[in-house]
Amino acid sequence: MPFSKRFQTLKHALSLAFAVETARDPLTVEDVALLDKVARVVVARGMASPAMLFLESAAPMNFLGSQALHFLTPILNLACETREIEQVAHLLERRDAIPRLIALIEAKCSAGGASPR
Repeated sequence: MPFSKRFQTLKHALSLAFAVETARDPLTVEDVALLDKVARVVVARGMASPAMLFLESAAPMNFLGSQALHFLTPILNLACETREIEQVAHLLERRDAIPRLIALIEAKCSAGGASPR
């Protein structure tokens, strides 16, 4: 096999190895409702700034957080509904969930007249 062909094959394989998932199904109505509920509670308690700071800093670790939620579901089941825990864990597996939640918090702050920062 010529060198250029091997190089193209290697280049293609590496592009797939480090590919980041971009296209995904849109959020369901239940997912959007849960994100809206979380944003509403955060803004109502006056915790918009700390929440956005935490979400921005923890966003790269969202997949690990989702796996921790899957692992801790039997324990968290004592305090929360299993369905909501699983829904949050599946939301954290998506890269677009955290920026969407931050945008909802900012929108609710500006709609309510509160300052997010």
